[in-house]
Amino acid sequence: MNSVKDNKYFDIIIIGAGIVGAMIARILSKYKLNILIIEKEVDICMGASAANSAILHSGCDPKPGSLKAELNVKGNKYWKNIVNELQIPCKETGSFVIAIGEEELETIWHLYKRSIYNKVPKIKILRKDEILYKEPKLNPEVTGALWTPTTAVVDPFEATIAACENAINNGSKLLLSTQFKEFIIEKNKIVGIKTNNGDFYSRWVINSSGIYADEVMHKAGIRSDYKITPRRGEYLVFDESKVKLNTVLYPVPNKEIGKGTLISTTTHGNVMIGPNAEFIEDKASTETTKSGISEILKNAKRLLPSLNEKDVIAQYAGLRATSNLENGDFLIEISEDVQGLVNIGGIESPGFVSAPAIAEMIIELLKQAGEKFEEKENWNPVRKARPCFRKLSHLERAELIKKNPAYGRIVCRCEEVTEGEIVDAIHSPVPALTYDAVKRRTWLGTGRCQGCFDYPRVIEILARELNIAVRDVTKCGNNSNFIFRRTKDVEIIK
Repeated sequence: MNSVKDNKYFDIIIIGAGIVGAMIARILSKYKLNILIIEKEVDICMGASAANSAILHSGCDPKPGSLKAELNVKGNKYWKNIVNELQIPCKETGSFVIAIGEEELETIWHLYKRSIYNKVPKIKILRKDEILYKEPKLNPEVTGALWTPTTAVVDPFEATIAACENAINNGSKLLLSTQFKEFIIEKNKIVGIKTNNGDFYSRWVINSSGIYADEVMHKAGIRSDYKITPRRGEYLVFDESKVKLNTVLYPVPNKEIGKGTLISTTTHGNVMIGPNAEFIEDKASTETTKSGISEILKNAKRLLPSLNEKDVIAQYAGLRATSNLENGDFLIEISEDVQGLVNIGGIESPGFVSAPAIAEMIIELLKQAGEKFEEKENWNPVRKARPCFRKLSHLERAELIKKNPAYGRIVCRCEEVTEGEIVDAIHSPVPALTYDAVKRRTWLGTGRCQGCFDYPRVIEILARELNIAVRDVTKCGNNSNFIFRRTKDVEIIK
């Protein structure tokens, strides 16, 4: 990774390695271009791409005629091939927008018309008996629902990581722990960037920095009135053995809550609920709150009354990049005020599902700006998934262990994650350098014990494989060290 720093000159630099940045890097890697992705965190997918509902929305909600509507429907369609090429988990669940009461049922019909305008395929309105047949534990007061079969759920971590790995396998470069500082501008043209790891030069810079996209624009001296305000959303995850769901459930949306508190199955079998919507100023504030958790529980129980907070095993919060554009739409543009800059801002929901369509749009914008794209003869769209022990048959497990005995050593009991999988993650194209990075790739620590049994062993493996001291192993980078001293190395204060 460090050898990348020796190369200072690139065709395109991408700032930010969330799902949008990763998808852009992947599609650009088709062409004979020298691509650099920089990410300020110790791992990719640590912002909005990590803390969201992981739903490939159908496109029934966005305002007709908006970029959100267009790119959502396109992106949903593109993901069908992408999940196969990147070999990532995906559940084609379909979704219900649930009406309770006659007034909400009327709104469902308006949403149906909007869906038709947005060209969402295969939608229909279902009666109460049809809905309860599919999800019998729903509130019996349900009056009807909009059924959208194209909705699906993915693993957001693996999707982002797989897209970035595919880009790297096709020649793109990645620098982690590399923070953008300012642009290098000559004669009103951006020719490079300054970072904490040195200066890098390019013909184009793509600003895909999530909730910080406005600050990056301002560093270029443009769009001084453009502002992104974080909108915090909190989530709860339930014990897989206690709560079961087959689909995704939405309440009837409105302007205040957006899509509202949804209930969703996941690719790992758990049920999750969330988010709420709270505007905050601090772009680093991802704490959960007592009031927020109470709010989403109350809202979710309106759709699924049997939910019990005693079955919750995890909670988290994410920040959505809500901009102050009057129409509330995505901002995707090549700047007219300074040359060499592509801006991507306000990528809140449905940003995740729209990511591949956003990437395609960036290519078209660059072509219109005169960029020449020559395809590689050997571009490979396939990213081969690493072995997942818990999903293998007994015969497949035996064969894997025969090749590598490390796969026979279970480290995480709840999720059956082996030492072999952890080592694979550490030495992957986007290396897992922290406990949370390993967790994102293998799903260890996400079960009932939430890592209590696996922490010591994972710390030991990280130290061994990275050739660092145990005390230098962190949970998520910065100052999140697990171990500060040996138990008996007590400092005597005089």
